[in-house]
Formats: sequence, C-alpha cells, structure tokens
Amino acid sequence: MDQLNYSVLEASGYKGYVLKSAPEKVMQFGEGNFLRAFVDDFIDIANEKAGFNGKVVLVQPIAMGLTELINKQEGLYTLYLRGSEKGKKIDDKRVISCVSRCLNPYESWDSVLELARSKDLEIIVSNTTEAGIVHDNESTFDQVPPTSFPAKLTRVLYERYKAGLDGVVILSCELIDNNGKELLRCVNQYIEDWKLEAAFKDWVNEKNTFCSTLVDRIVPGRIRDPKEVAALAEANGYDDPLTDVGEVFGVWVIEGPEGLEDRLPFKKAGVPVMVVPDVTPYKKRKVRILNGAHTGFVLGAYLAGFDIVRDCMHDDTIRNFMNKMLYEEVIPTLPLDKNDLNAFAEAVQDRFNNPFVNHELMSISLNSTSKWKARNMPSFLEYVEANGQLPPCLTMSLAAYIAFYSNDIVALEDRGLVCRRPKGNEYVVSDDRWALEFYYAHRADSIEDLVHAVLTNTQMWDQDLTGVKGLEEAVVSDLHMIREKGAKAAYASVL
Repeated sequence: MDQLNYSVLEASGYKGYVLKSAPEKVMQFGEGNFLRAFVDDFIDIANEKAGFNGKVVLVQPIAMGLTELINKQEGLYTLYLRGSEKGKKIDDKRVISCVSRCLNPYESWDSVLELARSKDLEIIVSNTTEAGIVHDNESTFDQVPPTSFPAKLTRVLYERYKAGLDGVVILSCELIDNNGKELLRCVNQYIEDWKLEAAFKDWVNEKNTFCSTLVDRIVPGRIRDPKEVAALAEANGYDDPLTDVGEVFGVWVIEGPEGLEDRLPFKKAGVPVMVVPDVTPYKKRKVRILNGAHTGFVLGAYLAGFDIVRDCMHDDTIRNFMNKMLYEEVIPTLPLDKNDLNAFAEAVQDRFNNPFVNHELMSISLNSTSKWKARNMPSFLEYVEANGQLPPCLTMSLAAYIAFYSNDIVALEDRGLVCRRPKGNEYVVSDDRWALEFYYAHRADSIEDLVHAVLTNTQMWDQDLTGVKGLEEAVVSDLHMIREKGAKAAYASVL
C-alpha cells in the first residue's frame, strides 16, 4: 500500500479539509507526537475555520528525529482524537495538512536561519522537553547549530533582527513553571555571553512576545498494535507511519498581553485555546483537580483491587469518592469561576473513563510522597483554614497514601519498596530513596506510631502536620479502617 502524501491522499478519496499550500507562518521546535497532536491540530483547525492560511515548519530539536519521514509524506499525517465525552465514546480522525516541511538543523542550519528572515513568520512554538529550556556554557554564537534550544532561538532572533524584521510571538510548551519567562531569561543570558549589541537585546525584549503557556492533552502517540495499524491502513487507503493519537480533551492556556488573543487565530477558530493575563490559576486548576484526583484516589483504589483508572470510574464507591473530594473539598479552595471549575472536573471523569487508554494505577503511584504534597496538601490545608474542620476525603486519601507505602512490607530493594496487596500480589513502591528507607525503618510500628512518624516528618511535608487540629487522630482511625475493613469500605465510609 502506498505511503501517505498529497497525491496518495487524493487517490484515497479523503473528504476532509486539506490545505496544500500557504505561507509559512509558524516555526515549531519539536516534531514529536505531542505537538503534532496538540498545537498542530489547533493550527490546522484555524486554517479551516478562521482563515489563518498558515503553514508550520517543524524544526527537529535533537540530532535524531523524524525529518526524513515527515518530508517524505509532504508534512501530512493522520491524527486520531479518542476518548469519552459525557459518557459517549469518541474516535475522530483528521488528516493534518498544516505542516509544510521539517528541517534538521544539524544538517541544514542555514535553512532554519533563512526561515528566520521570512516576512511571513509570525509565531515560534517549542516543546523541547523539561530539560530543553536551559542555559549552558557550551553553546556559542558560531556553532552550527548552537547546542541548547535557547541558544538556537537566540540565533534565530538575531538573524531576524539583522534583517530588520518585526518580532514574533513565542509560545513555550515545555512542562516547567513560567516556561516563557525562563526561555526569555536564557536568551538574555546568551546575549550577554556572546556580547551582542544592546539594540538587539532591546529588540528581543520589546518587539517579541514571550508567552508562558499551560498545555493539557494526553497523547499516547503512535498505535502499537500491528493488527490495528493494518486495519486502519486498509480503511484509509494508505500507510501512515506518522499516525498520531491524542485524547479528545485539550486545553491550551497562554499567558499574554491584552490584544494577543486577536493576533492569534485560535479564538476565531473556536478551539480550546485561551489567552489570559496570568496562567497561574489555570495551572493550579490542573494540578489540584486533574493531578490531585489521580493522586487522591488511586493508592487506595489499588489496595482495593483495581488496576486501571477506567475501571475505577465504573465503580460507584471509587468514582463517588473522587467526585466528593473534587466538588466539595478541592474546588471550593480554587480562585477561578466555579462554573469553569465544575466543567473542568466533569471533563476529568470523562478523561479517566477513556475507553482507548489503559492507564495503570501503579504508573500513577510513582513518587506519591512529593505528588501528595504538591497536588493534595494545598487543597487540604486551605480547606481546613476556610472551614475550621478536616476534609474527610482528603484526610482519607492521606491515610490511603500511608497504607499503600506500608502494607505488609516484604523488602527494600534497589528497584523500590516491596509490599504486598491485601490477599493479593506483591507490588513495588517507587519514590525517593529516603522516603522508602523511612517506611522500611518503620515497618514494625503500630498504626499510631507510624502515623505520628509520618505526620511529624518535616522532610516529607516541610512542616509538622500534627499541628493540624484533629488530623493525627483522624488518620489513625482511617488507617485502622483501611487495614481492617479494606480500602473500598474506608472510601465508602466518608460518602
């Protein structure tokens, strides 16, 4: 079967939207699954719905990548967005045609700089992983190309400045706090390191818009089942090794100045992209509701015999425990509009019920000590401060965390802390070594002594949690119930 390109797509009888040629308005550092299922999906829809009429040039961020394959397919690839919306199974297909080509800067750096000098260029997007936005001393102005991504970007901007062109909008998608601000900091550092002219520094900081952004879409990426790949190729009428898969839900929050939303094509296209003056409340929403829900219920759910997130959503006790925690204990502590928060929480249940993703509870359990501290403890403490009493579900969640880390400890090994599920299999707790050593050292403690040791461990929580009125007694009681009646019965007791 022929591999996807424009002529093959036409011969296949595809009836969807296709844009074969348009000005190259976007430079995108990153050609991996996430950006292609997220940013490029939104741009493709903006071409169709908002008349953006723009192509994206992908830039391969590391030496090994997809440049050759992308160019062989003339930038085309098939995207499937799969999941659940209001309980309905969704499996949408779209051929993405907003990509014009991919550049490998390690082989054609001059082509990247040529694009930088284009009058059509309006936007630069990046996702070079959490380790991508760093300043290093290895990158130099004359390297072909410079080593780090911020150094490459500095050269791109310098080329544009020297050509006398306007600045661009820079949208950073890396998963670090204040990603856009941190990227600008690194660029300014290279300007200093390389002793570039002050006028260029002024141009970078005054004529370009560096935006911190929050991205939210789960992207499993390529399809691995050979039978499904073959069936899709047969149905589509072409082979596509660049096929990408993401969940239906997607939100992109961009921190930017007034007027930016009108410069970008997304609002007019009706895609879930918003420009806000401060991304912080939306990051808090994601961490406390989406991530906090995961960490808040999965450890007890695993002890109760569940293995997959979706199965938990089909159990009334586990699902109702999660929802009570979110709607009654977490959402009231957040600063955004309550209708917005409730809608986000409702979408979480759909996302967890995704029929296409087998999200294992044990994968979510990794590093739960720091996760509970970052995702759940702020909601817990703010609830206590606002209400003068303990939130029952979050308190039970803390007890379930302790139970998961201490249930029938078998051994401490290099791979982690080996525990045994109630009447079931052994499992391995993965976390910082000091946390695992703490629980192993306290493996023979009574429930009362263990809870006291955990709550007074300031390395875990940056404070002594026994100072929270009634917490120690409540966690002791909850842990007794988990150990004696099981985690599911314990969850049911707070509903």
